[in-house]
Amino acid sequence: QGQFVESGGGLVQPGGSLRLSCAASGSIFSINVMGWYRQAPGKQREWVARLFSAGSTDYADSVKGRFTISRDNAKKTVYLQMNSLQPEDTAVYYCNKVPPMASWGQGTQVTVSS
Repeated sequence: QGQFVESGGGLVQPGGSLRLSCAASGSIFSINVMGWYRQAPGKQREWVARLFSAGSTDYADSVKGRFTISRDNAKKTVYLQMNSLQPEDTAVYYCNKVPPMASWGQGTQVTVSS
């Protein structure tokens, strides 16, 4: 069973950038599709971005053009580069398979505020 350890979150001003990392254990990188999700206060967790093993990507409309998902198979790590951050991007960010496994990591908090 895979496990995920997310990192890289923090407090950033509107318009700023952050790069999130997700270290995956087990055989997770044999999985076809990896993704990032987020959960804002008082809202359900939502899918943000996904990356297929062949390299193609897909994004939620709310982040398209601002976020970029990538992976380093040798490091078993998935990244999320987030640019032009806005207050509505404030959430706890998680990585997981797509569709997700039942087990989630602790996530990393991203707060966008002036």
